[in-house]
Amino acid sequence: MNPLRLLLFLLLVFPAVSPHAAKGHEPPKRFTEKAQHKPTPLPDRVILTLTESPATSVDVTWRTSTEVEKSVVEVAPADGVAGNLMAGIVPWAEEVAGAHEPFKSDLGTCHMHTARLEGLKPATMYVYRVGDGDKRWSEWHQVVTASDAAEPFTFIYFGDAQNAVRSMWSRVVREANLTAPKAAFMLHAGDLINRANRDAEWGEWFYAGGWLNGRIPSIATPGNHEYDRLPGEDDKSLSLHWRPSFSFPTNGPEGLEETVYWLDYQGVRFVALNSNEQVDRQTEWLRSVLADASRPKWTVVTFHHPIYSAARNRDNPGLRKQWRPLLEEQGVDLVLQGHDHAYARSGLGGPENVTEGVRTKQSNTVYVVSVSGPKMYPVQQTWDMSRAASGVQLFQVIYVSQDDIKYEARLATGELYDAFTLTKNADGVSTLTEQVPETEAIRK
Repeated sequence: MNPLRLLLFLLLVFPAVSPHAAKGHEPPKRFTEKAQHKPTPLPDRVILTLTESPATSVDVTWRTSTEVEKSVVEVAPADGVAGNLMAGIVPWAEEVAGAHEPFKSDLGTCHMHTARLEGLKPATMYVYRVGDGDKRWSEWHQVVTASDAAEPFTFIYFGDAQNAVRSMWSRVVREANLTAPKAAFMLHAGDLINRANRDAEWGEWFYAGGWLNGRIPSIATPGNHEYDRLPGEDDKSLSLHWRPSFSFPTNGPEGLEETVYWLDYQGVRFVALNSNEQVDRQTEWLRSVLADASRPKWTVVTFHHPIYSAARNRDNPGLRKQWRPLLEEQGVDLVLQGHDHAYARSGLGGPENVTEGVRTKQSNTVYVVSVSGPKMYPVQQTWDMSRAASGVQLFQVIYVSQDDIKYEARLATGELYDAFTLTKNADGVSTLTEQVPETEAIRK
């Protein structure tokens, strides 16, 4: 048949469906990122961050639309909240003024707000809410200040979240909370998101943490995915979202504020380093922080790129040369890292150790690489890992007391995958006791 006649025949037999005939079966309208993550007059992305004085203060950050011109926090001791509270008002709450600034993202402009709650009592639960001081408030959150003594506590450590954060990382955060519901804070070892300056990805990260961010303070260090090139620039720079979204201590080297810092929490010194830039400058600063005579018994350091890589072609020899001798000479106990999208954990002092039993060595340091998001790389067994895994999301719960540090790595299901206990005698000599479960090593 002539091609033109065939076409006419087909049009007669199978006429085009009228738009009216398909009424009720139209494809759904696209829900754009701008609509999904649009700021409103009501506060969102509420997050607590630890200060240099966690026993008496805490910082809180939140977001609103630009029509909100005031930054107000109401705060009160939680044990005084009683009586008729139907209106959602705590009449005796103290009002704290914060500050705000306009922030322009790829999805539009909002106001970012920050306030410091200070003059608080140690080891005390408070209620607080953030808003405009009038009718546009968040819910009431609760937060517990640190003790001013070296008392036991628990914290949660996450490796890279980075990808599919809303759909896949959220389950890990929630399982971690069920496992350690009284955790003092959450520690994030970088690559919270994938593309540094995409507001939608930051919106997913805050969505996944949800109300937990407003209840449990955070410590975080930036990963390489928190860096990107801005238009017209040759070099990558820190995400525009980092400093407006968080409020970390500013006691690090000039120019690296809120990415390099330290604080003491109930008998542990926590140090956050930025392995993305200016490593040389941080080395001497780190030496002074670790050599401080007032340093507590335990020390935990976190940064993104591992001293010992867990995946192929991702070795960091320059970083290892700079920081490993200092970490071990100064008796750092735990080094918590990310980046490699796999799990690996050393014994004491790195890979020279044997992989089983009880080990004692003058070097205290245990190195951990972990991943909490769904992006995975195969493990490369290039050093003597005490425990390793690939193809699984994990979170870590770490229990600290004056006598020991108990460490657990758990799968997203909550199942125990790795564990050890670290003790240290009066002479500073550490002993690591392996408690690896009988579960076979996972390689996917």
